[in-house]
Amino acid sequence: MTDLYPDNPGAKGPDGTSQDAAQVIAPCASYLRRLAMQSLDRLSEATVLEAVEVAKVAPESLQPRFSELRAMGLVEPTGARRRNPSGKYAAVLRLTAQGREVLANG
Repeated sequence: MTDLYPDNPGAKGPDGTSQDAAQVIAPCASYLRRLAMQSLDRLSEATVLEAVEVAKVAPESLQPRFSELRAMGLVEPTGARRRNPSGKYAAVLRLTAQGREVLANG
């Protein structure tokens, strides 16, 4: 499954739990990526957790979609960093021109 990344959710580790999770989320991944992009578009730029808050879905469902979107060239870091509620710094992301085009064209 990982050889199809980022179009399909990735998995790592040899024990199979990551692969199982990737298989379970695969049917929803496209929808969740779109939701992630819509949240980021609404905020203009945001950390992953800020976008998750706007999307109102579980962080573990949406966070990996941002990695996929970055690998697809649809989301990029702005170079800024902000503190998350945990106190750790996180990259601020924005849609790329290609990401805005994909979002606009459905």
